[in-house]
Amino acid sequence: QVQLVESGGGLVQAGGSLRLSCAASERTFRRYAMGWFRQAPGNERTFVAGMRWTDDSTYYADSVKGRFTISRDDAGNTVYLQMNSLKPEDTAVYYCAAQLALRPGPPVLAYRYDRWGQGTQVTVSS
Repeated sequence: QVQLVESGGGLVQAGGSLRLSCAASERTFRRYAMGWFRQAPGNERTFVAGMRWTDDSTYYADSVKGRFTISRDDAGNTVYLQMNSLKPEDTAVYYCAAQLALRPGPPVLAYRYDRWGQGTQVTVSS
């Protein structure tokens, strides 16, 4: 069973940048989308960014558009989330997720994802 491992979280000042990585334990597992979600204390897990694997279409939450970028390496084994111009409200645990089945619609809903990483903490100080 494929496992996802996030890394790259940490403490950064407002206006700074971080790059999160999500590595899959299997290089060739079939997936239809990869996504990043985040959850702040007391809040629900919310969509941040997603990428459809078939055509590299990308999707972003309105709150991160223009600041965050989702990408993958050429081998397709690692997915990244480049986060620029970070704000204190970006503070959360960030989760990587994989959608293993083909489902209609954009990959922006948490229930469409089948595998989740353990999460990595991102803290943005003001």
